[in-house]
Amino acid sequence: MSNLYMTNLANPDADWRGSLSASERFDNIQKLREEYDATCNKLLHITGPTPENDHQDDVSHAGSQSPGVQIGPYQNCHYLASGVTAAVYRSKDRALKVIVETRDLEPHNPAREAKILWLLKKPCIPLLETFRDQEQRFVLVFPYMPLTLAALLEQGPLSNAQIRHIFNDLFQALDHIHSQGIIHRDIKTSALLLDSPSGTAYLSDFGASWHPTLSASTEPTDDKILDIGTGPYRAPEVLFGNRSYGPPVDMWGAGTMLAECCRQPPQPLFESRAVHEDGNQLGLILSIFKTIGSPTRESWPEATKFRTPPFDMFRAFEHRPWDAVLPDVAPEWRDLIAALVKFDSGRATASQALQYKCMLEA
Repeated sequence: MSNLYMTNLANPDADWRGSLSASERFDNIQKLREEYDATCNKLLHITGPTPENDHQDDVSHAGSQSPGVQIGPYQNCHYLASGVTAAVYRSKDRALKVIVETRDLEPHNPAREAKILWLLKKPCIPLLETFRDQEQRFVLVFPYMPLTLAALLEQGPLSNAQIRHIFNDLFQALDHIHSQGIIHRDIKTSALLLDSPSGTAYLSDFGASWHPTLSASTEPTDDKILDIGTGPYRAPEVLFGNRSYGPPVDMWGAGTMLAECCRQPPQPLFESRAVHEDGNQLGLILSIFKTIGSPTRESWPEATKFRTPPFDMFRAFEHRPWDAVLPDVAPEWRDLIAALVKFDSGRATASQALQYKCMLEA
């Protein structure tokens, strides 16, 4: 990714183009085209997505034989995993999220996460309590859940009944948070926790969530952080610098998850390389365009006002109908996926998704 591109995405001044001469703008566009085409040439031979293996806020599992420790009033806590800001421990039927990184890592904010969680209800993961441990680390306590959707998918394909049940819970959770103006901003298979393969699915991982009042001082509505989402679940508007995004970014993520669950075997809809690899963002853009086709000014008119519009400077791919993208997925599931995984922000809402035929069938 070029320095110019990243600067454009980070610069809050909407009039940055005016400072460039016509020749400079042409040179910049040429550089972006060359980068994009180089990425195309490198990746076009790849026939399918590879698993995302560097989730920014996911956990990396350790051995289960670590000795138990005391964390506040909780005895015999066993280390489970660690992420960007926290380490997770289990104590009987409780999961303890211990904040170990106290530096400013926006959009990750544990204190705001706790305040948001107190506002939510099932099927969002319930926050049971918070406290400071003996080392003055902030700790959030949740019910322990033995499964994530990501782990369940690793075991093999899901039945239609399982998919319907899991996504009914997800859409109810999204409808609940969106009704309060909250944007989750990191919808992914590892953020859905399950108490059993056929049990309730709980939406978790609110550490990067945006709240209309709690986030207002650091992220105004029209100037939100762009570094959100994980790998193949990231919405295209944030890839092209739209800081005024809203709940539709969550619905895109939900749609890509649904497509992944419906495929046999389960497989991400888009390819995303590890965060630390060069060209990871361009690679995701290319994968989206290759899979469903490139957007046009007619199909995505709002993108003409983005800081980095996705037109002209990128190699164009023809639009692909969903029966070609997901030929082995039942039409009723494709209908919902198509309503969620679309460029314009007029995606189906969570409440609308619950009314689709695939979600209503017994």
